[in-house]
Amino acid sequence: MRAIVIPMVGGPEVLTLRELPDPQPGPRQVSIRVAYTSVNYIDIMARARGYRIEQFPSVPGLEIAGYVHELGEQVEGLHVGQAVAAFVNGGGYAELALAEANLTIPLESEHGQLDLATAAAFPMVATTAYDTLVHVARLQVNETVLIHAAAGGVGSVAGQLARAQGARLVLGTVGSEQKIATAESSGYDKVFLREGFVEAARSVTAGRGVDVILDAAGEPTRSQSLSLLAPFGRMVHFGNASGNPDVPIAPSALLAGNKGVLGYSLSNLRQDNPSHLVATARQAIDLLVAGQIHIAIANTRLWRIN
Repeated sequence: MRAIVIPMVGGPEVLTLRELPDPQPGPRQVSIRVAYTSVNYIDIMARARGYRIEQFPSVPGLEIAGYVHELGEQVEGLHVGQAVAAFVNGGGYAELALAEANLTIPLESEHGQLDLATAAAFPMVATTAYDTLVHVARLQVNETVLIHAAAGGVGSVAGQLARAQGARLVLGTVGSEQKIATAESSGYDKVFLREGFVEAARSVTAGRGVDVILDAAGEPTRSQSLSLLAPFGRMVHFGNASGNPDVPIAPSALLAGNKGVLGYSLSNLRQDNPSHLVATARQAIDLLVAGQIHIAIANTRLWRIN
Protein backbone atom coordinates (compact mmCIF):
# COMPACT_ATOMS: atom_id res chain seq x y z
CA MET A 1 0.00 0.00 0.00
CA ARG A 2 1.01 3.66 -0.34
CA ALA A 3 1.44 5.78 2.78
CA ILE A 4 2.74 9.20 3.70
CA VAL A 5 5.46 8.95 6.35
CA ILE A 6 7.32 11.34 8.61
CA PRO A 7 10.96 10.15 8.40
CA MET A 8 12.26 12.89 10.72
CA VAL A 9 11.22 16.09 12.44
CA GLY A 10 10.95 19.01 10.04
CA GLY A 11 8.77 21.15 7.83
CA PRO A 12 6.08 19.92 5.41
CA GLU A 13 8.82 18.98 2.95
CA VAL A 14 9.80 15.94 5.10
CA LEU A 15 6.49 14.22 4.35
CA THR A 16 7.33 11.34 2.00
CA LEU A 17 5.16 8.97 -0.04
CA ARG A 18 6.31 5.35 0.35
CA GLU A 19 5.23 1.78 -0.31
CA LEU A 20 4.59 -0.15 2.93
CA PRO A 21 3.21 -3.62 3.68
CA ASP A 22 -0.56 -3.88 3.99
CA PRO A 23 -1.55 -3.89 7.69
CA GLN A 24 -3.21 -7.08 8.92
CA PRO A 25 -6.01 -6.76 11.48
CA GLY A 26 -5.58 -8.62 14.75
CA PRO A 27 -8.33 -9.69 17.15
CA ARG A 28 -11.02 -7.00 17.61
CA GLN A 29 -9.47 -4.90 14.83
CA VAL A 30 -10.51 -3.98 11.29
CA SER A 31 -8.56 -2.70 8.33
CA ILE A 32 -10.16 0.21 6.50
CA ARG A 33 -9.59 1.30 2.91
CA VAL A 34 -9.10 5.01 3.48
CA ALA A 35 -11.12 7.41 1.34
CA TYR A 36 -10.24 10.52 3.36
CA THR A 37 -8.08 11.41 6.32
CA SER A 38 -7.84 14.81 8.00
CA VAL A 39 -5.04 17.14 9.04
CA ASN A 40 -5.22 18.10 12.70
CA TYR A 41 -2.98 20.41 14.70
CA ILE A 42 -1.65 17.37 16.55
CA ASP A 43 -0.42 16.00 13.18
CA ILE A 44 1.45 19.24 12.59
CA MET A 45 3.02 19.01 16.06
CA ALA A 46 4.03 15.41 15.34
CA ARG A 47 5.78 16.43 12.14
CA ALA A 48 7.32 19.66 13.46
CA ARG A 49 8.18 18.58 17.03
CA GLY A 50 7.99 14.79 17.10
CA TYR A 51 5.00 15.09 19.44
CA ARG A 52 3.91 11.62 20.60
CA ILE A 53 6.02 9.85 17.97
CA GLU A 54 7.74 6.86 19.54
CA GLN A 55 9.77 5.85 16.50
CA PHE A 56 10.62 7.19 13.03
CA PRO A 57 9.54 6.71 10.31
CA SER A 58 5.96 7.27 11.42
CA VAL A 59 2.68 7.40 9.51
CA PRO A 60 0.53 10.29 10.83
CA GLY A 61 -3.25 10.57 10.85
CA LEU A 62 -5.60 10.04 13.78
CA GLU A 63 -9.02 9.99 12.10
CA ILE A 64 -10.18 8.46 8.85
CA ALA A 65 -13.23 7.61 6.78
CA GLY A 66 -13.59 4.87 4.22
CA TYR A 67 -14.80 1.30 3.81
CA VAL A 68 -14.18 -1.77 5.95
CA HIS A 69 -11.62 -3.85 4.05
CA GLU A 70 -10.98 -6.81 6.34
CA LEU A 71 -12.24 -8.02 9.72
CA GLY A 72 -10.05 -9.45 12.44
CA GLU A 73 -11.25 -12.17 14.78
CA GLN A 74 -13.93 -11.42 17.38
CA VAL A 75 -15.34 -8.43 15.47
CA GLU A 76 -19.11 -8.06 15.55
CA GLY A 77 -21.48 -5.45 14.17
CA LEU A 78 -19.29 -4.47 11.19
CA HIS A 79 -19.04 -5.94 7.70
CA VAL A 80 -16.70 -5.71 4.72
CA GLY A 81 -17.61 -2.82 2.42
CA GLN A 82 -19.38 -0.83 5.16
CA ALA A 83 -18.87 2.94 5.17
CA VAL A 84 -17.27 3.97 8.47
CA ALA A 85 -15.27 6.60 10.28
CA ALA A 86 -12.67 5.66 12.87
CA PHE A 87 -10.34 7.01 15.51
CA VAL A 88 -6.94 5.48 14.73
CA ASN A 89 -3.69 5.45 16.67
CA GLY A 90 -1.68 6.91 13.80
CA GLY A 91 -1.52 5.42 10.33
CA GLY A 92 -4.34 7.41 8.78
CA TYR A 93 -2.23 8.87 5.94
CA ALA A 94 -2.32 5.60 4.00
CA GLU A 95 -4.42 3.56 1.60
CA LEU A 96 -5.17 1.05 4.36
CA ALA A 97 -5.29 1.73 8.10
CA LEU A 98 -5.91 -0.39 11.17
CA ALA A 99 -8.59 0.59 13.68
CA GLU A 100 -9.94 -0.97 16.83
CA ALA A 101 -13.44 -2.27 16.15
CA ASN A 102 -14.78 -0.47 19.23
CA LEU A 103 -13.49 2.86 17.84
CA THR A 104 -14.96 2.31 14.37
CA ILE A 105 -18.25 4.12 13.71
CA PRO A 106 -20.77 3.19 11.01
CA LEU A 107 -21.92 6.31 9.16
CA GLU A 108 -25.61 5.47 9.03
CA SER A 109 -27.87 7.81 11.02
CA GLU A 110 -31.61 8.04 11.58
CA HIS A 111 -31.42 11.17 9.42
CA GLY A 112 -29.38 9.58 6.60
CA GLN A 113 -25.71 8.81 5.98
CA LEU A 114 -22.81 11.18 6.53
CA ASP A 115 -20.64 11.81 3.46
CA LEU A 116 -17.10 10.42 3.63
CA ALA A 117 -15.25 13.76 3.45
CA THR A 118 -17.15 15.16 6.43
CA ALA A 119 -16.82 11.81 8.19
CA ALA A 120 -13.03 12.07 8.09
CA ALA A 121 -13.06 15.62 9.44
CA PHE A 122 -15.53 15.25 12.30
CA PRO A 123 -14.35 12.58 14.81
CA MET A 124 -11.80 14.59 16.79
CA VAL A 125 -13.18 18.11 16.47
CA ALA A 126 -16.92 17.44 16.75
CA THR A 127 -16.51 14.88 19.53
CA THR A 128 -14.24 17.20 21.49
CA ALA A 129 -16.64 20.13 21.04
CA TYR A 130 -19.63 18.05 22.15
CA ASP A 131 -17.91 16.45 25.13
CA THR A 132 -16.36 19.66 26.46
CA LEU A 133 -19.58 21.66 26.21
CA VAL A 134 -22.19 19.05 27.09
CA HIS A 135 -20.53 16.41 29.26
CA VAL A 136 -17.72 18.36 30.96
CA ALA A 137 -18.91 21.97 31.24
CA ARG A 138 -22.57 20.87 31.30
CA LEU A 139 -23.66 23.97 29.42
CA GLN A 140 -27.12 25.23 30.42
CA VAL A 141 -29.67 27.16 28.37
CA ASN A 142 -29.10 30.96 28.49
CA GLU A 143 -25.51 30.68 29.71
CA THR A 144 -22.69 32.71 28.19
CA VAL A 145 -19.77 30.91 26.51
CA LEU A 146 -16.26 32.02 25.54
CA ILE A 147 -14.29 29.77 23.18
CA HIS A 148 -10.63 30.34 22.37
CA ALA A 149 -9.28 29.57 18.87
CA ALA A 150 -12.78 30.17 17.54
CA ALA A 151 -11.70 29.78 13.90
CA GLY A 152 -9.98 26.42 14.53
CA GLY A 153 -11.40 22.95 14.04
CA VAL A 154 -12.88 22.50 17.52
CA GLY A 155 -13.73 26.18 17.86
CA SER A 156 -15.72 26.35 14.63
CA VAL A 157 -17.88 23.39 15.70
CA ALA A 158 -18.15 24.47 19.35
CA GLY A 159 -19.55 27.87 18.36
CA GLN A 160 -22.33 26.22 16.36
CA LEU A 161 -22.97 23.64 19.06
CA ALA A 162 -23.17 26.22 21.86
CA ARG A 163 -25.81 28.04 19.83
CA ALA A 164 -27.71 24.79 19.19
CA GLN A 165 -27.60 23.97 22.92
CA GLY A 166 -29.28 27.27 23.80
CA ALA A 167 -26.40 29.50 24.88
CA ARG A 168 -27.50 33.13 25.28
CA LEU A 169 -24.21 34.69 24.16
CA VAL A 170 -21.39 32.95 22.27
CA LEU A 171 -18.03 34.75 22.31
CA GLY A 172 -14.80 33.72 20.62
CA THR A 173 -11.16 34.74 20.36
CA VAL A 174 -8.77 34.45 17.42
CA GLY A 175 -5.11 35.20 16.88
CA SER A 176 -5.39 37.49 13.85
CA GLU A 177 -7.78 39.86 12.08
CA GLN A 178 -7.98 37.50 9.09
CA LYS A 179 -9.67 34.82 11.22
CA ILE A 180 -12.49 36.96 12.58
CA ALA A 181 -14.84 36.50 9.62
CA THR A 182 -14.27 32.73 9.63
CA ALA A 183 -15.22 32.52 13.31
CA GLU A 184 -18.24 34.79 12.90
CA SER A 185 -19.68 32.35 10.35
CA SER A 186 -19.73 29.59 13.00
CA GLY A 187 -22.41 30.90 15.33
CA TYR A 188 -20.46 33.50 17.32
CA ASP A 189 -22.11 36.72 18.47
CA LYS A 190 -18.79 38.50 19.03
CA VAL A 191 -15.22 37.57 18.07
CA PHE A 192 -12.22 39.31 19.65
CA LEU A 193 -8.52 39.28 19.03
CA ARG A 194 -6.79 37.28 21.73
CA GLU A 195 -4.78 40.31 22.72
CA GLY A 196 -7.10 42.34 24.94
CA PHE A 197 -9.88 39.72 25.05
CA VAL A 198 -10.41 40.07 28.82
CA GLU A 199 -11.43 43.72 28.59
CA ALA A 200 -13.52 43.08 25.47
CA ALA A 201 -15.43 40.18 27.07
CA ARG A 202 -16.04 42.18 30.25
CA SER A 203 -17.44 45.01 28.15
CA VAL A 204 -20.00 42.91 26.25
CA THR A 205 -21.11 41.10 29.43
CA ALA A 206 -21.48 44.35 31.40
CA GLY A 207 -18.73 43.20 33.75
CA ARG A 208 -20.43 39.92 34.75
CA GLY A 209 -18.07 37.61 32.88
CA VAL A 210 -18.93 34.26 31.32
CA ASP A 211 -20.30 30.92 32.50
CA VAL A 212 -18.25 28.54 30.34
CA ILE A 213 -14.79 28.88 28.77
CA LEU A 214 -13.18 26.34 26.42
CA ASP A 215 -9.41 26.65 26.30
CA ALA A 216 -6.80 24.72 24.35
CA ALA A 217 -4.51 27.72 23.90
CA GLY A 218 -2.54 27.31 27.12
CA GLU A 219 -0.67 30.06 28.90
CA PRO A 220 -0.96 33.00 29.23
CA THR A 221 -4.51 32.77 27.84
CA ARG A 222 -5.61 30.25 30.46
CA SER A 223 -4.62 32.32 33.48
CA GLN A 224 -6.15 35.44 31.93
CA SER A 225 -9.39 33.56 31.31
CA LEU A 226 -9.86 32.59 34.94
CA SER A 227 -10.65 36.16 35.89
CA LEU A 228 -13.57 36.15 33.42
CA LEU A 229 -15.49 33.30 35.02
CA ALA A 230 -18.76 34.39 36.62
CA PRO A 231 -19.85 32.73 39.89
CA PHE A 232 -20.32 28.99 39.27
CA GLY A 233 -18.45 29.38 35.98
CA ARG A 234 -16.44 26.49 34.51
CA MET A 235 -13.32 26.54 32.38
CA VAL A 236 -12.48 23.39 30.41
CA HIS A 237 -8.79 22.82 29.62
CA PHE A 238 -8.27 20.43 26.68
CA GLY A 239 -4.93 21.37 25.12
CA ASN A 240 -1.80 23.50 25.24
CA ALA A 241 -1.21 24.91 21.77
CA SER A 242 1.18 27.59 23.04
CA GLY A 243 3.56 24.99 24.45
CA ASN A 244 4.19 27.27 27.42
CA PRO A 245 4.60 25.80 30.92
CA ASP A 246 1.49 25.48 33.05
CA VAL A 247 0.86 28.08 35.75
CA PRO A 248 -0.40 26.52 39.01
CA ILE A 249 -3.98 27.33 39.99
CA ALA A 250 -4.58 27.87 43.70
CA PRO A 251 -7.61 25.93 45.00
CA SER A 252 -8.31 28.79 47.40
CA ALA A 253 -8.77 31.13 44.42
CA LEU A 254 -11.33 28.78 42.91
CA LEU A 255 -13.10 28.55 46.25
CA ALA A 256 -13.21 32.31 46.70
CA GLY A 257 -14.55 32.87 43.19
CA ASN A 258 -17.06 29.99 43.19
CA LYS A 259 -15.54 28.75 39.94
CA GLY A 260 -14.09 25.53 38.60
CA VAL A 261 -11.44 24.24 36.20
CA LEU A 262 -12.05 20.93 34.44
CA GLY A 263 -10.02 18.82 32.04
CA TYR A 264 -10.73 16.81 28.91
CA SER A 265 -8.49 14.39 27.00
CA LEU A 266 -9.84 12.59 23.95
CA SER A 267 -6.66 10.49 23.82
CA ASN A 268 -7.22 9.14 27.31
CA LEU A 269 -10.91 8.47 26.61
CA ARG A 270 -9.83 6.34 23.65
CA GLN A 271 -8.07 4.04 26.08
CA ASP A 272 -10.24 4.32 29.19
CA ASN A 273 -13.78 4.71 27.86
CA PRO A 274 -14.04 4.07 24.11
CA SER A 275 -17.78 3.34 24.36
CA HIS A 276 -18.39 6.89 25.61
CA LEU A 277 -16.29 8.34 22.80
CA VAL A 278 -18.20 6.40 20.13
CA ALA A 279 -21.56 7.31 21.70
CA THR A 280 -20.60 10.99 21.55
CA ALA A 281 -19.43 10.59 17.96
CA ARG A 282 -22.80 9.09 17.05
CA GLN A 283 -24.55 12.10 18.58
CA ALA A 284 -22.32 14.35 16.50
CA ILE A 285 -23.16 12.38 13.34
CA ASP A 286 -26.88 12.89 14.01
CA LEU A 287 -26.34 16.65 14.37
CA LEU A 288 -24.25 16.79 11.19
CA VAL A 289 -26.67 14.80 9.06
CA ALA A 290 -29.60 16.83 10.41
CA GLY A 291 -27.78 20.05 9.47
CA GLN A 292 -27.65 21.45 13.01
CA ILE A 293 -23.87 21.76 12.79
CA HIS A 294 -21.49 21.58 9.85
CA ILE A 295 -17.78 20.98 9.23
CA ALA A 296 -16.12 23.54 6.97
CA ILE A 297 -13.65 21.67 4.73
CA ALA A 298 -11.21 24.24 3.38
CA ASN A 299 -9.36 22.00 0.92
CA THR A 300 -8.73 18.43 -0.17
CA ARG A 301 -5.64 17.03 -1.83
CA LEU A 302 -5.01 13.80 -3.71
CA TRP A 303 -1.56 12.27 -3.29
CA ARG A 304 -0.18 10.35 -6.27
CA ILE A 305 2.99 8.44 -7.10
CA ASN A 306 4.56 10.00 -10.20
